[in-house]
Amino acid sequence: MQFSRSADFEVHDLGRTDYGTVDKLMMERVDAIVRGDAPDQLLIAEFEPVLTVGRGGQAAQYGAIGLPVFEIARGGKATFHGPGQLVAYPLICLEEDARDLHAYLHALEEAIIRCVGDFDLKGGRDERNTGCWINHKKVASIGVAVRRWTTYHGVALNVDTDLSWFRRFDPCGLEPDLMTTMAQQSGGTSPDLSLVRASLARHMENVLREQN
Repeated sequence: MQFSRSADFEVHDLGRTDYGTVDKLMMERVDAIVRGDAPDQLLIAEFEPVLTVGRGGQAAQYGAIGLPVFEIARGGKATFHGPGQLVAYPLICLEEDARDLHAYLHALEEAIIRCVGDFDLKGGRDERNTGCWINHKKVASIGVAVRRWTTYHGVALNVDTDLSWFRRFDPCGLEPDLMTTMAQQSGGTSPDLSLVRASLARHMENVLREQN
């Protein structure tokens, strides 16, 4: 299944920035894609520490954590974004025969599995929880939303994230100790963030544009 059919596919590396700025930009880009004024694209960023709460949670219960909290439209519950974590938001207009959100989530998982594989890590899936898992621990979370069949939000890959933040709440409704990083799974050696960023962007574009 080919998810993106734009003649052009733009990749925007936003660097390290704050969540609110990217959230506003993302929604502006989604509106432009819905209108037909912009091609499919991928936003990649690394955020300052923030907590986001999806449709499965309530922002009010996280007020004492000591982080900015954003209540957003993606699926899932609460998760942490911060330094050492790469976030990738595919903004894709799904044609009628590609409007299968289960297949779309599977494709996002595949992109992450391929990405961590570039760094000699064996990623896999968990039949009960979306995301990418290594040695039964979660290295990447996925939460998406759709507006008029244009996708937004996406994935968060823990490269060398400070996992202590996840112990302040129930990340994605899971036990905090289930969260891991690529660095932790590599024996404490942190992969170069710029190399992971390039790998993730490449595999995201390939998976979303390839015909299966």
